[in-house]
Amino acid sequence: MAIPEAQLDTWSHQGSVKQSSTTYATVRSALVAEGTAYSNKETKVFLQGSYGNATNIYAESDVDIVIVLRDCWRSDLTKLSESEKRAYGEAYPDATYTYADFKRDVTKVLTDRFGGDVRVGNKAIAISAGGGRRNADVIATIQYRRYYRFNGIRDQQYDEGVCFYTGRGEQIVNYPVQHSTNLTARHQVSSGRLKAMIRILKNARSRLVETGLIGKDVAPSYYIEGLLYNVPPQKFVNSRGESFVNVLRWFQEEADKSNLVCANEQYYLLRTNALTCWEPTNCEEFAAALIRLWNAW
Repeated sequence: MAIPEAQLDTWSHQGSVKQSSTTYATVRSALVAEGTAYSNKETKVFLQGSYGNATNIYAESDVDIVIVLRDCWRSDLTKLSESEKRAYGEAYPDATYTYADFKRDVTKVLTDRFGGDVRVGNKAIAISAGGGRRNADVIATIQYRRYYRFNGIRDQQYDEGVCFYTGRGEQIVNYPVQHSTNLTARHQVSSGRLKAMIRILKNARSRLVETGLIGKDVAPSYYIEGLLYNVPPQKFVNSRGESFVNVLRWFQEEADKSNLVCANEQYYLLRTNALTCWEPTNCEEFAAALIRLWNAW
């Protein structure tokens, strides 16, 4: 047996974007309004996740929004020489407006605008759906810089990401702009087939969760995107079914799993006990469940 082509084609379709666009516009307008405690600082607001990457499916409801404070940042200086580290310290004194200040002020802005619909979670500030608005998760972040060279403000090289802290004080660094840019570039190289296959696997995951074959946290969308980012573009062909089989055979028989990377190309995809990586056992469980789904359809 096999999953019918018609079913795979249905799963390949992008979910609604109109209500999500309205939600983003509503939340963004609150975040960038005049008179906030950070309105005199440089910030940037953008979509991330499924809606930001056009990989959303109909079952998804949350809109993921990032606000970045660019006047304050954390840095990784491990690749710099001692003289470069001293030059960096002389060029950039410690910030007086910190991440904690910024998250507090962003939370206040959202609470003033959306009232009791706002709840601060471990990672995101959640805004419940209401008034035609979808659920939204806002992540307050600061800039992150992974340095490769620093000889002065006019002579420096670094990768720019974002950084935030969980409610438990854990630092999480990610690179959403690189993720989105790289994923789109790989989508184009695959003749526009990559993102459709991402949506197919996300819908298949929903079916697996609904039927109790995997837990709801086994295969987050971010890691599904990362997994398919590594698949050679020629594996994506006109037939949805053939592409589905190609992906699973590649993962089981050809992939160098220890060297798979996240779509941002800043982290390995599969690592144990890493906040930014997929637990290898969960990835294997997801792949095995997809095979069972295909064979038992």
